[in-house]
Amino acid sequence: MAEVHVIGELVGATGFSASGLFCKWTVSHGSSWRLLEGCAEGQTQVDAPQDTSCFYWSHPLDLHFACKAIQGWPKIQVEVWSQGLFGQCELSGYGFCHLPTTPGSHQLQCVTWKPRGTARDQLSSFFLGGAAQLKDEGTVVNAAQRCQLHTVSSGTVQINVSVLLRNFDKFGVEVQ
Repeated sequence: MAEVHVIGELVGATGFSASGLFCKWTVSHGSSWRLLEGCAEGQTQVDAPQDTSCFYWSHPLDLHFACKAIQGWPKIQVEVWSQGLFGQCELSGYGFCHLPTTPGSHQLQCVTWKPRGTARDQLSSFFLGGAAQLKDEGTVVNAAQRCQLHTVSSGTVQINVSVLLRNFDKFGVEVQ
């Protein structure tokens, strides 16, 4: 089988208005793919800098896949959360991006958003905290469902990855 190695890191985030950010991440793939080694999900530590313009996590990614076809190429889904002074956690943004299909080093910018919610949700969030959340996180990567949402932009997550392809030509798998 053809193999893909993805080695990199969730570098950090910019453009978020909250403080004390951390990121939950998941790598999903199609049925013709199999994760041989590595963790397909995880969570970074909380970074709470004095200057909230940049958050740094430097959280490692190390994945090894085998595949029969390029359909269902892996994508990384992120949820950015903020942690308050008393430990309460609030959603700051959802996002996803496809992992690169070409070998080499890549710097990805994963733009995030969050549901706007109703006027009542916004008023409640302002006075009581909390934010509107998705009932089904699969909506983040499903374009048909996602286009029906009313959202607001959150910030950007920086991801650096190196992609290594092995045996693609041997097994007749073509990457365009």
